[in-house]
Amino acid sequence: MSSEENKAVVRRFIEAYNNRNLDQFDELVAPDYVDHAHQQRGLESFKRLFALAFEGFPDWHENIEDIIAEGDKVWVRIEATGTHTGEWNLFGVSLPPTGKKVEMMMVFIWRIADGKLAEGWEVDDELDFLKQLGVIEFTEKGKKLFSEAIS
Repeated sequence: MSSEENKAVVRRFIEAYNNRNLDQFDELVAPDYVDHAHQQRGLESFKRLFALAFEGFPDWHENIEDIIAEGDKVWVRIEATGTHTGEWNLFGVSLPPTGKKVEMMMVFIWRIADGKLAEGWEVDDELDFLKQLGVIEFTEKGKKLFSEAIS
């Protein structure tokens, strides 16, 4: 497939995700998909991960800021927003709704094979995400060191 065709697959995937159309994942994600970020394998576990995210952040939305393709890989920079209004599984611990709205920049790298996402990596700032939710805070020393950044 061409770079443009691979980018189109990723755009369709993000659109299906934003529309909560997990059934469309069947045509966009390989059955043996490898998710390196969450250390999971398989389409069904990948879909379950998204279903859990939708429960915790029903209004989660991802906007493509940049997209670059080279060979069988597509790099995407995403700006995501959502409000934590439902239960969310945080590293195996159930986090009750905080009502906090969060913003997050993420970079995904996907390998495309036979017109489907076959393998994926994710880079984001989970520490900032957890701070926005109010789950973690600076220590007293951190508050002094970074007072301008957190005010």
